[in-house]
Amino acid sequence: MFGYRVPAPDQAMLISGGRIGLGGAPFKVITGHGAFVAPLFRKVRYLSLAMCESEVAEQCVTKQGISLNVRAVIAFKVGNDMESIVNAGQRFLSDQDQMSTLTGRIFAGHLRSIIGSMTVEEIVTERQKLATEVLDGSKVEMARIGLAVDSLQIQSIDDMNSGYIDAMAAPHNAAIQRQAQIAQAQANQAAAEAQQEAQRKQAEYQRHTMVVQAQYKAEVDRAQSEAGQAGPLAQAKAQLDVLAAQTELANKQAELRQRQLVAEVVRPAEAEAEKVRVLAEADAARTKLQAEAAASHDRVALDRMLIEQLPMIVKEAAAGLAAANVSVLNGADGLSEIAAGLVGQGLTILESVKRSLATPVGSQVTLFDDDGAPSGQHALPDTKNGQTR
Repeated sequence: MFGYRVPAPDQAMLISGGRIGLGGAPFKVITGHGAFVAPLFRKVRYLSLAMCESEVAEQCVTKQGISLNVRAVIAFKVGNDMESIVNAGQRFLSDQDQMSTLTGRIFAGHLRSIIGSMTVEEIVTERQKLATEVLDGSKVEMARIGLAVDSLQIQSIDDMNSGYIDAMAAPHNAAIQRQAQIAQAQANQAAAEAQQEAQRKQAEYQRHTMVVQAQYKAEVDRAQSEAGQAGPLAQAKAQLDVLAAQTELANKQAELRQRQLVAEVVRPAEAEAEKVRVLAEADAARTKLQAEAAASHDRVALDRMLIEQLPMIVKEAAAGLAAANVSVLNGADGLSEIAAGLVGQGLTILESVKRSLATPVGSQVTLFDDDGAPSGQHALPDTKNGQTR
């Protein structure tokens, strides 16, 4: 569109004419977007915001009075804020190459000042400290002209062939050389020891090889000797195996025969003996039962015989009472008491007889006849032989 201007990404567009810019600046600053510029009434200029570089090669004198050539590189640019752009535009807009020249001079002055307060040893060993102090010293001046420093690098430090830096490095070089020599000596010694170890291991290997060969030969000779004796030894071993097998067979046959004898002779004999014992015990038990039964039968017969004799005993007692002179005072009751006494006397006699009959088998028993006199002697039954004696 006619009259519309747009700055590049690394540029600031400065429009002069018309109203005064922000903060009382003599121009209006546009960055990042475009703006309409009326022809003939407005003037547009562009200020670079890109990175710039400045080199410094300055002869400086240290705190010790030793001259050094110091080379450094400064990376800088116009600040991104409006104040920095206005300050840089007012100073460098017509000749922007002057920014590198002025920056180099500013840093050269601060570099001489900082190096003058340091020793050569500090400068050589602490370059970062030197760079930091130079940056801090120049920051205010650079901000005043609208520039911002991104970095400062010390490229080289030269003592102008005075030999001071070389002399300063000599002890370190000597130490390093000494360490290198020690390391070389250690390496040589390690190599010699490794060689000796290799020779020792080689000798051990040779001795081991000789021992192994000797053992191998001995094994071969032993194997050949055993192979020569293998035939007779195998035959003898086979005969021993046959004898052992025959012995085992004979033992098993003997065991089998022993079992057959036990089954054919011992077991039947034991069974017959057991049979005889059982039959004998059964016969003895039967005989005992028969004897006990016979004795019981004879006892019952004896009791019956005594009971049958009881009336006769009472009769004889009554006859004796009849011959006696007895007076009955209480009539029928008195007669009853006399009769009861006779019966009781008969029972007493019967019990006495039964007790007297509790004599061993085969004893004599005296019985009485109807007159009360002994009628003879009767033998008790002999239960042992089943006969009466």
